[in-house]
Amino acid sequence: MVLAAGRGERLRPLTDTCPKPLVEVGGKALIDHWLDRLADAGCRRAVVNPCWLGERIVAHLARREGPPPLRFSPEPAPGLETAGGVRQALALIDAESFLVVNADVYCPLDVAAFVCRAQRQLQAGFLAHLLLVPNPAHRPGGDFALGKDAMVYPDAEDARGKPLTFAGIGFYCAEFFRPLPAGKRTPLAPLLRAAMQEGKVSGERYDGLWVDVGTPERLHALRRQLSAASEESK
Repeated sequence: MVLAAGRGERLRPLTDTCPKPLVEVGGKALIDHWLDRLADAGCRRAVVNPCWLGERIVAHLARREGPPPLRFSPEPAPGLETAGGVRQALALIDAESFLVVNADVYCPLDVAAFVCRAQRQLQAGFLAHLLLVPNPAHRPGGDFALGKDAMVYPDAEDARGKPLTFAGIGFYCAEFFRPLPAGKRTPLAPLLRAAMQEGKVSGERYDGLWVDVGTPERLHALRRQLSAASEESK
């Protein structure tokens, strides 16, 4: 599932007329970067949850050619939050375990390899496997703690692990979301923290390029970085 419902308040006025998943970096929309990576990984289907300017997202994706096949789970304004959006889309996802990514995150992750590792963790009894990154300047305290045992702890200052930031990329069991009430706004973080308290969340650290494209400054910095990398490769 590619999460695409956000309003993108901090990117205004750009996102007043362009939904954040369609903001272009490196020559194509953020959401297309993800869908291309999913296609390369052999993804059999992808679900997108349009909300703000959702008709533009649907129209844009209708012009895509090739895999993965897309299904849409539209959400009423202002959206259902991450966990609520996934809960609503479960029937469309139609799988007992699946990847969820934030469309507004740029990360050239090896999706197939990550999913393979995550599947092993879920088979071992975990409900979720998270990708965690070094804390960026805009989130110096991090979100959670990653222990040497690959378990994720709810307190970023937990002595058993290193404080890291959740990348907005995770692999989950469907049963993690099924108990939630359908159609209700439900954030993901409290759900994850409750599962962490039960020792049901694992994770791994990623040190490659990762950008949460949440502000004009980060957007412009990413564009400059990708442009420079493209020039160097010529």
